[in-house]
Amino acid sequence: MRVLIVALAIALGLVAQDLRADPAFWQNEFPRTDFSRSLVADWSEVRDGGPGRDGIPALTDPDFVPVADKQGLGAREPVVVLALEGAPARAYPLRYLTWHEIVNDTVAGVPVAVTFCPLCNSAPVFDRRLDGAVLTFGVTGKLRHSDMVMYDRETESWWQQALGQGIVGVHAGAELVQLPSWVESWADFSGHYPDGLVMAEPEFHRSYGRNPYVGYDSRDRPYGFFTGEMPPEGIAALSRVVRVGVRGWPLPRLAAQGVIREAGLVITWRAGSASALDTARIAAGRDIGAIRVTDDQGRDVPHDVMFAFAFDALVEGGIWMTGD
Repeated sequence: MRVLIVALAIALGLVAQDLRADPAFWQNEFPRTDFSRSLVADWSEVRDGGPGRDGIPALTDPDFVPVADKQGLGAREPVVVLALEGAPARAYPLRYLTWHEIVNDTVAGVPVAVTFCPLCNSAPVFDRRLDGAVLTFGVTGKLRHSDMVMYDRETESWWQQALGQGIVGVHAGAELVQLPSWVESWADFSGHYPDGLVMAEPEFHRSYGRNPYVGYDSRDRPYGFFTGEMPPEGIAALSRVVRVGVRGWPLPRLAAQGVIREAGLVITWRAGSASALDTARIAAGRDIGAIRVTDDQGRDVPHDVMFAFAFDALVEGGIWMTGD
């Protein structure tokens, strides 16, 4: 009897996956999405992450408090930093982004999307303006190459979070402008920007400060949502990579050297920032350091720090900057 039950479960799972390989499967959940326009060549790459559409609730126009008034953040807790001219620098703690993944905000008159995909460690910030319109982003609940798939509420086009690229719908092929931002510790942010602002705790019932992916960045492989190839030999799948365009610098190399000057960039590593994907309490995560990327004139350059498997799968023509 047990054998029959297991066989039936496997068969149902295969049928479900076959259905998901047809974009029509997702039409009921996204009735306004134009699935005839798509960059997805193999729909088996798109996986259901568990929560459905908006099951992970994106935030819009959150409240902020002055750095001096913020309580409860550990000194090494990581925050996404956005410092645009004309406005105080803002910090978006990963303790909140872990549970919401997208923050739609406006800074210095610029509509921005601050994003974080825990499964691929990607945290880029994008300008939400496209072709004269302002987009507002939500979480589809779908993953592609284990990376969050966002959608815009205006057209219900789907977007690859790590790249800011439209992959399905009327905006398929479009690319959002990535803004300079970086992740550093709360202590570093509050020291660098004593007059800055930090996002206030959202009014949701979430275990803010807790990491629901305990030990994830110590695994040999990502969770089963990812079925692609692993990175080249010698590069661990869940090691971190600093991505600038199509180039990727392995974090272990940066940590060993401290500063790398290559390809017209200055990439620095500084100790003191906790991993958000290590221990159950984010503030206690092991020290993975923080990255800053500037050009040779000291101007901040848009970049991302993502897992190696995601860089390998998502960045077409990716170049590994191993120093070999």
